[in-house]
Amino acid sequence: MSPRPEILYPLFADLTALDGVGPKVAKLFARLEVERPANLLFLLPHAVVDRRLCATIRDLALPAVATVEVAVGMHQRPAARGRPYRIHVRDAATEFLIVYFRAHEDSLRRSLPSGARRIVSGKVELFDGVAQMVHPDHVLRPGGEADLPDFEPVYPLTQGLTQRIVARAAADALARVPDLPEWIDPAVLAARGWPSWSAAVRAAHAPAGPADVAPEAPARERLAYDELFAHQLTLALARARMRRPKGFETRGDGTLRARARAALPYAPTGAQTRAVAEITADMAEGRRMNRLLQGDVGAGKTLVALMAMLAAVEAGGQAAMMAPTEILARQHFRSLAPLAGAAAVRIELLTGRDKGAERAGKLAAIASGAAGIVVGTHALFQKDVAFRDLRLAIVDEQHRFGVRQRMDLGAKGAAADLLVMTATPIPRSLALASYGDMDLSVLDEKPPGRTPVETALVSAGRLDAIVARLGHALDEGRQAYWVCPLVEESEAAELTAAEERARALRLALGADRVGLVHGQLPPSERDAAMADFAAGRTRLLVATTVIEVGVDVPNASIMVIEGAQNFGLAQLHQLRGRVGRGGAASQCLLVYDPPLGESARARLEVMRDTEDGFRIAEEDLRLRGAGDVLGTAQSGLPRFRIADLETQAELMGAAQEDARLLLARDPDLASPRGGAARVLLHLLERDKAILLRGVG
Repeated sequence: MSPRPEILYPLFADLTALDGVGPKVAKLFARLEVERPANLLFLLPHAVVDRRLCATIRDLALPAVATVEVAVGMHQRPAARGRPYRIHVRDAATEFLIVYFRAHEDSLRRSLPSGARRIVSGKVELFDGVAQMVHPDHVLRPGGEADLPDFEPVYPLTQGLTQRIVARAAADALARVPDLPEWIDPAVLAARGWPSWSAAVRAAHAPAGPADVAPEAPARERLAYDELFAHQLTLALARARMRRPKGFETRGDGTLRARARAALPYAPTGAQTRAVAEITADMAEGRRMNRLLQGDVGAGKTLVALMAMLAAVEAGGQAAMMAPTEILARQHFRSLAPLAGAAAVRIELLTGRDKGAERAGKLAAIASGAAGIVVGTHALFQKDVAFRDLRLAIVDEQHRFGVRQRMDLGAKGAAADLLVMTATPIPRSLALASYGDMDLSVLDEKPPGRTPVETALVSAGRLDAIVARLGHALDEGRQAYWVCPLVEESEAAELTAAEERARALRLALGADRVGLVHGQLPPSERDAAMADFAAGRTRLLVATTVIEVGVDVPNASIMVIEGAQNFGLAQLHQLRGRVGRGGAASQCLLVYDPPLGESARARLEVMRDTEDGFRIAEEDLRLRGAGDVLGTAQSGLPRFRIADLETQAELMGAAQEDARLLLARDPDLASPRGGAARVLLHLLERDKAILLRGVG
């Protein structure tokens, strides 16, 4: 590992070197992920207490913290065991009590002697109509208030740690802060009016009022930017390393794409045309593509993927597309096959269900290159699948695959380009945080033919009316989905709910008209149920969230989501996206169990008010926070100590631009600013990023 710069040594000493920190206290700090003085610098106060001296508590709106000079009166011992010790005091205008529990009388008579004047500071509350200050935070002699800050920082704590211990240790850590070289571009620093790093850290620990603990305070904003810049620099270094291997220069002549376009019943959107141009330009470069294609529900990612795959075939290579489920793989195959046929390109579907001679035939076609395009599930990266010349690997619904699986598919082609697709709109700040090592193409237009979906909130008390309305719609030849409630406790409970709902709807609407699909069905039965619905043999499909992604039945125009309050916004948006795919007016009924909580109501109202997946994603971020939107466990979303992705999205974009610009100018971080950036990576313990570049 590259050595830590000497200038940082004092910040990476043992925590026990700090004032007031012994081995026991160090263990308490470890619970807050503070193990070195450097970590303590980034444990910032989250609030301030106003310690300014006031003349009297009489005019305060209680409860409130007050710092006031008092004349100490009578000491009143506890009347019985467990009762409080009271001291009567008077400020400039009124009397109140100072109260202690489990008090040592000798000690209190020394610190608050009757007849003396003292400065006391603490929380004042009313108890039985009497104002009292329980266990003052500070008791000082007159004039001692000069040692109190006007605004005292309030630090995050864990059981056993006090504000005093943290403040004392933080003060000692701050005394070790060196003047570090500047890693932020001077123009950015000047334009934003940010202080130097050392000044920012000192200011963040010494707030001069409530405004100084807000994310937009200059010192805090600068420290947040440092964190985001280090993160983006890490991703950019990883990206540079990943892209260093030579890739194919995959340049198609456009003939196959022209044939497929001629077979389209509509013209591609501007966003689709732009995305295809970005992807094929990447493929033509002599380095591996690593791109994320992000599109809202129904924005036409499949067409973009096909055009990219045809470009690979035009250049004499092959392309593979991997979907997370067999249902989705089969659907992709069905929608791609006619256009691939129009382009005279052989397309194969490979899933775990292929056996014997059929599988052997497909594997031979893939190995010989006769199959130009292969669509499949994770079966694509089994050992016996060998491509003659894999140029492009496409992974659909990226969040459902691990990085390992993505790499396994990429490994099937020594230098295959990688295109990752997701239909889950992700706010820009989160996309940059999670996929900052990838280039981004966004489909933000809907193809023609998508009808708006009217969304309504309906109480579960009106279930009978919904079923009656559904019966009329089915009689008119329409088709509908009924999604059963999400049952957190177990899959079995969810399954039972779906089976019971299907039974009730069959009784009400006719057994032959209602199908059922859920995750526990054998694949053959699940496919049969989907096929019956797609062909119109069943009119209503009762389902668990297995239909969330990718199911495409244009005639289905009604979506009922039961227990809608239990679903996340992204999931509701995906489910609603299953309707509105044909010409008929479409409805989505969000059936909720009253009474609705504030957050659930806000989620459902967002769904009712907009169909824009990106706006919904931004609202989801605002309502639930970054971890929940991506699902922290599998998202790989970084954890930031200071930066707040919900409120500082713009900083993330600026940090990415700056990091990429720095590496473009100085790939080895050898310039003075590059050296300063290396200091930042060490300071924030991103040392491994430096190794990525072999920079020491």
